[in-house]
Amino acid sequence: MPGDRPTLPPVRLPSEAELARDALAAPLLARAVRLARWAGPATRVGPGGELVDEQLPAAAELLDLGDELSEGDGEAYASEAWRVAVDTGLVEVDDPDGAAPDEEGHVTTGEQLGVLTSGSPQDILSLWLDALDVVFADATAPVLDDLAAAIGDDGEIDLESLDWDPELEAEFLEGVLGNLYLLTLAEGGEGPVPLPVLAASMIVPDDMGEPTDDVLEQVSEAMMRLDDQFRLLEPIGLVSYVPVDEALMVEEAGDEPEASLPVDEEDVTRYGMVRLTPLGLYGIRSRMLEAGVDAPAVGDLADKDAHALLDGVAHFPEVSARAETEQWLTRRAPADAARELLAAARGTDPGAPLRRLHCQQALSLVGAEAESAVREVLDDAELGGLARVWLAELGAGDVPPPPESMIFWLAIDTIAAQLDAEGEPDELQELVEGLVGQHSGFFEAAWRVEHPATAEVLEAMGRLHRDRTASKDARKAAFKARSR
Repeated sequence: MPGDRPTLPPVRLPSEAELARDALAAPLLARAVRLARWAGPATRVGPGGELVDEQLPAAAELLDLGDELSEGDGEAYASEAWRVAVDTGLVEVDDPDGAAPDEEGHVTTGEQLGVLTSGSPQDILSLWLDALDVVFADATAPVLDDLAAAIGDDGEIDLESLDWDPELEAEFLEGVLGNLYLLTLAEGGEGPVPLPVLAASMIVPDDMGEPTDDVLEQVSEAMMRLDDQFRLLEPIGLVSYVPVDEALMVEEAGDEPEASLPVDEEDVTRYGMVRLTPLGLYGIRSRMLEAGVDAPAVGDLADKDAHALLDGVAHFPEVSARAETEQWLTRRAPADAARELLAAARGTDPGAPLRRLHCQQALSLVGAEAESAVREVLDDAELGGLARVWLAELGAGDVPPPPESMIFWLAIDTIAAQLDAEGEPDELQELVEGLVGQHSGFFEAAWRVEHPATAEVLEAMGRLHRDRTASKDARKAAFKARSR
């Protein structure tokens, strides 16, 4: 397996224009924008930039955060939105020089407010990512109850007493969101992920059969922390979240819970369900890219050459590879695309067999318009077999029969591609046994094939074939191929 293959499957994202609309519709950013437009010289803020307590009721009323919320919640949401407005540059707060601790700052319109009307979708998404950073920092901060208890007589916060490591907290939440990203892609973006599953993915070791009581307790604690964090992350549009059922928490507080993860589907929903939105997928991918993680997106290869396309989709899931190839083809004339693909499929490097396999699949998307380009390579030692197979599948006539050497070369090349793509699945075992059954003396001819992967393929055939005699013949043939 090549060491540089991507570790994540590609994500399919909406256009930047659609994502920007989603960003502007995110409740928390929308509130921050409304406050930024409302603010002016008369707005009163503390020296840290926060709205003074006397301003919060008016801010909450502006945001329609009144009757439907518990007492004080509207003001808390207004304070949160104001902090986003300040930290993203929607408003600017200037502290007067030499200000006393209780002296108020001055508010002016921030440069970023103009992005909303004159900026590009990319500018708006950049603003939204800044807002996400603010919320992420809030989500990894100590809970307020602990924070209040850690404030000493001198007004300073004793971080050690909180048993809180900001780097570890941030790393854990990044890991959770990374796992949620993977689980979302694995499910094709459909359906939420149960919170117990997500918490367990971070805590339960892969090789652990039955989780211990200690591990289950850690999962339960992580779920409660994640419940708080996802409640904070939902208003910025990152996730769609169904919180943990509060009645369930009361039940567990009154009775000793069983030391097991919920398995009943109805019970699982009560423990919280979370789903990354399309905007959330964009946000997590952006954070991954910033951290140096290879997180491909469908469409990344559309403007690359054919060699980059075939290498790039080599280990994509089938649906993603097809979508990427279709986008690549839309930018090129069919005949030109076919010739470019065939030229890129040549080679004796380890990735060449898989490039040829994906070339054949890409040509099927081009259709009959590729026929003339394919016929041009019928006599090519590396592409002639591929060309004949493709023309036969197309139903074309006047296809010359392949020489025997080409048949065996194509067999070796095909198996090499499958080994590179999927390892040794059951389907490959059937292919191996079918080839050997169709050609008497297969191994006697196969070891002579001038292909870089001949010995490796024959060794794999020896492992895969269930007939002991055939398996032994394959290993002998592999030895002969290596001894040439």
